[in-house]
Amino acid sequence: MARNPRERDGRGDREDSELIEKLVSINRVAKVVKGGRRFGFAALVVTGDGRGRVGYGSGKAREVPEAIRKATDQAKRTMVRVPLREGRTLHHDMRGQFGAGRVVLRAAPAGTGVIAGGPMRAIFEALGVNDVVAKSLGTSNPHNMIKACFDALTRIEGPRSVAARRGRRVGDIIGRRESEAAAEAQE
Repeated sequence: MARNPRERDGRGDREDSELIEKLVSINRVAKVVKGGRRFGFAALVVTGDGRGRVGYGSGKAREVPEAIRKATDQAKRTMVRVPLREGRTLHHDMRGQFGAGRVVLRAAPAGTGVIAGGPMRAIFEALGVNDVVAKSLGTSNPHNMIKACFDALTRIEGPRSVAARRGRRVGDIIGRRESEAAAEAQE
């Protein structure tokens, strides 16, 4: 029997309950009208599953809960997958940029923790990264910092995709990384 694609089968509800939602910022905005000012709220939310998927969204409304709901819905729709090494850190260092916001993301050894400030910390906690060092350069605007961070995260490649692009085996790519670490340790 063919199913209607709009019908929900219950999996979406369970998937939504497992998501980590982080409120990054709320901004009160005012619109000047004839009778005075009309206030609204803008919310910025980061959502992730803690296993390598993360997204961000912004929403505006007259009430705070409605703005947060809109931002959360947008974050769920814009989730991207980021390859993680051993499920705890990034595969390699990366730089990202959006407008005046620039970020540097660095893979870190086990036990380092999340060394990142503000909006980037929320991204890494929702992503499920345990060890990373991140630095924000330029603006401290949370919107631009998050977009710069996502610019860097979407360009991170795992060993499989690098090996496929180069026509090599995954062992060649990973083996090279481990031999470089051993050479540095001997120095």
